[in-house]
Amino acid sequence: MGIFKTRKNKKFSYTPRYWDDKGEGSPYQIGHKFDEYRSTIGKTGNLKDRFKNAWNELRHESDRKINRRVLVIFMILLFVFLFLIDFDLSIFTARR
Repeated sequence: MGIFKTRKNKKFSYTPRYWDDKGEGSPYQIGHKFDEYRSTIGKTGNLKDRFKNAWNELRHESDRKINRRVLVIFMILLFVFLFLIDFDLSIFTARR
């Protein structure tokens, strides 16, 4: 009976008629957009090594402009949220 068996997906090996490989690989292969920019993609190892590689990449190859932009956006959203809940924003101003 076919009640407990799951169907297997069909696999097709399509090769274009007028395509010459020339060592470039398949044009239909799906790859991630940022694979060539990351050092942590494709390496095998345990979880600790992958975490160390990702942490080093974050610390040493970060873009300061992007970090500053994210911080500014976060601060704007925070002040909008505080304004919406009627928080007293006068504590952020200098008292005389």
